[in-house]
Amino acid sequence: MSALASSESIIRLEEVSRIYDTGKVQVPALLGINLDVAKGEFLAIIGPSGSGKSTMMNILGCLDRPTEGRYVLDGQPVDELTDDGLAFLRSRSIGFVFQSYNLLPRTSALENVAAPLMYQGVPRKERLARAQQALERLGLGDRLGHVPSELSGGQQQRVGIARALVTEPALLLADEPTGNLDSHSGAEVLELFQHLHSLGRTIVLITHDLDVAAAADRGVHLRDGRLLEDAVLA
Repeated sequence: MSALASSESIIRLEEVSRIYDTGKVQVPALLGINLDVAKGEFLAIIGPSGSGKSTMMNILGCLDRPTEGRYVLDGQPVDELTDDGLAFLRSRSIGFVFQSYNLLPRTSALENVAAPLMYQGVPRKERLARAQQALERLGLGDRLGHVPSELSGGQQQRVGIARALVTEPALLLADEPTGNLDSHSGAEVLELFQHLHSLGRTIVLITHDLDVAAAADRGVHLRDGRLLEDAVLA
């Protein structure tokens, strides 16, 4: 754990379950999950396909709500929020990094990174200045005007990470962030996460790959919707 990590939890799940009702049958995706993530921690959540990883990501990212249990994010009980309140919390407290990058295809790297700030009402000049600073910090100062098709996979993921960081979120949530990258680019992205963690960032990495999970300080296994004992990370 980073020296800047705190014993104060940024994520607390208490007996969280998510059950999908198909009309004919109830399908449990998560069952009785208890999890604490301290501020400044780098945690990997590891599980195979069908283990509940996607549902866990949606719950942690405030994209879905638990059927049962309690989720507290950065001191805010999520169950007390309206849908608008949930969207507000999500846009300010969480930076998302996706496997498929999710960049706007005909939009420059600079405008892609600036986009989340538009939804926060930040004036255009400040949006672009902050986006440029975020890209320069990630070594993409010479790629500001490039659209995604003009960037390598590793560069596109760095743009995605810059976009996630530009709002200064409390939590960086990464869902299979190296899944579309070659081994060299994937290693570079994981080194970047470790660097961000060393600066005090809280990162939750969701992956099926133990080698990817080894970049984190702590790992937990998800299997059949249940959280198992801490994983051993080589």
